[in-house]
Amino acid sequence: MSTTAQPPATSSNRLDPSDFLDVGSLLSEEERLIRDTVRDFVRSRVLPGIEGWFEEGVFPKEMARELGELGLLGMHLQGYGCAGANAVSYGLACLELEAGDSGFRSFVSVQGSLAMFPIWKYGSEEQKQEWLPRMARGEVIGCFGLTEPDFGSDPAGMRTTARRRGSDWVLNGTKLWITNGGIADVALIWARAESGVRGFIVPTDTKGFTARDIHRKMSLRAAVTSELILEDVMLPESAELPSAIGMRGPLSCLNEARYGIVWGALGAARACYESALEYSKTRVQFGKPIAAFQLTQRKLVEMLVEINKGTLLAHHLGRMKDEGRIAPQQVSVGKLNNVRAALEIAREARSILGANGITLEYPVIRHMNNLESVFTYEGTHEIHTLAIGEAITGLAAYR
Repeated sequence: MSTTAQPPATSSNRLDPSDFLDVGSLLSEEERLIRDTVRDFVRSRVLPGIEGWFEEGVFPKEMARELGELGLLGMHLQGYGCAGANAVSYGLACLELEAGDSGFRSFVSVQGSLAMFPIWKYGSEEQKQEWLPRMARGEVIGCFGLTEPDFGSDPAGMRTTARRRGSDWVLNGTKLWITNGGIADVALIWARAESGVRGFIVPTDTKGFTARDIHRKMSLRAAVTSELILEDVMLPESAELPSAIGMRGPLSCLNEARYGIVWGALGAARACYESALEYSKTRVQFGKPIAAFQLTQRKLVEMLVEINKGTLLAHHLGRMKDEGRIAPQQVSVGKLNNVRAALEIAREARSILGANGITLEYPVIRHMNNLESVFTYEGTHEIHTLAIGEAITGLAAYR
């Protein structure tokens, strides 16, 4: 048995450290154009300011219109000023945005998949015409109010109520950990009515609606996270989403958002890997770059392998979604695997950077902190495990 090392790649077939398996060759010309356009936007508009925004704990609200001009808001929806891109293109955009920062991918995910999608899927034609074009342009910012202080993984237990008062609706309750809440112009609120869980379009200037931003976060600092308080918020009948009845409505929105996370987490992972790779080739210890040590090379190789595996998984799920044959539990596989891998990659990259890994001069600690939130939201690691477990055993283990 030969143990001879493989010959190095020649200049004619040089391997790309950032796309080692040439997954980019699987993309169409349009998909590559979208990927490259978003990558250029992140490099020119996000990366120059992200350290400051993260440190200050702010999201630059004025960027919403720029994201709209690029066609990224609701880009996977058809009509009403939306780009109508396929699922793979949307995923690639999420990956490149999160390579900048999870806060930007979260903004786009919430706007498109959690605020615009329920209107597009369950709203009336009048609601779609009123809200979607302006939201696609970034003129109106949306948020998604489902999670409550006592009901995160079990949203069906929500206490927010919607009661009839004549032909109107009156909403009372509290929502927590709501991305975009403090900068939103409109909130998609889910509440319990006599007929079951219903969705409502709530302009945030409605009397009785209050948003309180959550401060002192150590993760997702370049994103606005808020508590929403509804005290006798009175809405006309036309504010109700007519086709959203029961938990199927909000859960379908979450599935749309977590699909974006399957891709997005890989962007954060890639940024950490690339930072560690570059650092390891310039950081000299014991007379040579630390990239020349076996232990460092093993760390880099493990990162590369997981990123490429995760990208192939995301690509496959994207093609399945475009063909209309993807199940929520299959999206759970992607979220479970890719976020877990991304978090481990961030931690390993931090170890390569040593003390420099904890400063904002490098992106690693920022991505690592952000991924702690990504690990939890749109379904915790445990919940996705149980969703997949139920799919393969036929037995629910939630209770």
